[in-house]
Amino acid sequence: MNIREEVQKWIDKFHKEYKFKFEEKEITLEDVKRAIEHTNLKPTATPEDIEKLCEEAKEHDFYGVCVNPCYVSLAKEKLEGTHQKVVTVCGFPLGATSTEAKAFEAKKSVEDGADEVDMVINLGLLKAKEYEKVYEDIKAVVEAAKVPVKVIIEACYLTDEEKVAACVISKLAGARYVKTSTGFGSGGATVEDVNLMRWVAGNDMGVKAAGGIRSFEKARDMMRAGADKIGTSSGVVIVSENR
Repeated sequence: MNIREEVQKWIDKFHKEYKFKFEEKEITLEDVKRAIEHTNLKPTATPEDIEKLCEEAKEHDFYGVCVNPCYVSLAKEKLEGTHQKVVTVCGFPLGATSTEAKAFEAKKSVEDGADEVDMVINLGLLKAKEYEKVYEDIKAVVEAAKVPVKVIIEACYLTDEEKVAACVISKLAGARYVKTSTGFGSGGATVEDVNLMRWVAGNDMGVKAAGGIRSFEKARDMMRAGADKIGTSSGVVIVSENR
């Protein structure tokens, strides 16, 4: 497999074929609730905050919670017996830790009870077009985790061509989703980025929109643009405003 050739093929295809496609399909409150990963990744989050997050996820029937690795076991305990997923992060929020450290962190989180892992791509290597190294970084986490892995591409820092490259490499490396943002960068999710990511992902990967999604209208638009999952710390506000 020639990763560089595959990336270039998709970039050429993007320039020739891609058009923004926004579907005016009905998105219900239930659709949004089932897509929300109720999130608290604040460095100041306390155990009490995480317990509250889990209770809210159960109360509103969200897809799951997204927490820092140190709180995976707590979240797993609080969500025991429910269908809510425990999602955690890896190499967060910069993506610049070593591949070995990312793989270990992902494996440990899964041992602690994580159902899914959201890893941050190595942005510097991506921008340097070190595509094979980016691939190996993602592949190592996928193989260590053995649960669905989402690759956070931090789209706010990327050109459209780099966004395409990030999605292509993630797909080749076996990721199950690509994700727009950490929420700690210079910008969050946009419908334009989500739609482009969906175009590259096709039916092979899901797309998670995250960062700055604080209203039902914005969550709905992200899903219309192609998002399967919504990462937000404003889940309760989103579902409450549309009752």
